[in-house]
Amino acid sequence: MVGLLFIALVALVSLLGPFIRPDSTVDANDQSLVLSRIKPGTSVQEIRIKNDNPEISFWKEWMKGGKSKSYTSIPIDSIAESSYSISYWMTGALNPDGTRISKQELLANESGAYFFTRTFYLGTDKYGRDLLSRLMAGTLISLAVGTIAVIISLLVGLTLGLIAGYYRGWVDRLIMWFTNVIWAVPTLILVMAITFAFGTGFWKVFLAVGLTMWVEVARIARGQVLGIREKEYIEAARALGFSEMRIIFNHVLPNILSPIIVISAANFASAILIEAGLSFLGLGAQIPTPSWGNMIREHYAYITTDLAYLAIVPGFMIMLLVLAFMMVGNGLRDALDVRE
Repeated sequence: MVGLLFIALVALVSLLGPFIRPDSTVDANDQSLVLSRIKPGTSVQEIRIKNDNPEISFWKEWMKGGKSKSYTSIPIDSIAESSYSISYWMTGALNPDGTRISKQELLANESGAYFFTRTFYLGTDKYGRDLLSRLMAGTLISLAVGTIAVIISLLVGLTLGLIAGYYRGWVDRLIMWFTNVIWAVPTLILVMAITFAFGTGFWKVFLAVGLTMWVEVARIARGQVLGIREKEYIEAARALGFSEMRIIFNHVLPNILSPIIVISAANFASAILIEAGLSFLGLGAQIPTPSWGNMIREHYAYITTDLAYLAIVPGFMIMLLVLAFMMVGNGLRDALDVRE
């Protein structure tokens, strides 16, 4: 239940997306090199200059994964206000006289002042992006890859497993020969080969991971069908003249779903790990898409410094999500095992 609750929380964060992130821009990619690598919990003062980016609808914002900012943020050390303008001193700038700007160009906060306070709860990365927002945006990538990969593996694996187990004979031998060939190739090597063949990118990861995870599903489905096809109720269905498709989908398939559900939970965890590995190698989701794998890739050089958390935190999130799916899989195995 703890694993299920954690998965539900991660799914909620991924679905709400830009509406709950501190950085609501597309891919949480609001960069400011002035704010590069600031420590967790740091608060920064900024002024906000209006721009002409149009407002977009709720659904467009959700589909794009964010929206363009209606202002430009400028981190400041201090400001001096006059009747019609303010002077501001930018963080890290060397201009002693500051920069003057009209108040009409600025956004005002709720109290009518022209400065805003922004807190970075987990600090910023080397590009000055909010690390918490990037982590929250990365949940969508991990869950999407896991979901699509499991669906593809079920479609391919169940189809081949059902056909091989039910018809047996040369059909079974042919399918199992093909399955064993795919089984003999290391998963990561096969994924890399598919990625090189079809190219890198967000959608290619779905295809690559899904087409390598069906083997386990096919083998388990075949083994279950071999036992079930000899049961009395299957013989009765044949005697009543039911079609083979009806027997397979109405009588065989529902009785093999328990182990398939368990292996699907394990495959979900494996898909998340494979996607993170591909992104770390530069073959998965491409920058600036906020995948946890490429977040580690961008910051692994800091692992021996006081900025090690930039790589450790996304790695810790991968570990927690994979562990949650494995715990759910073990719980489903115990709950669905009718022999105990």
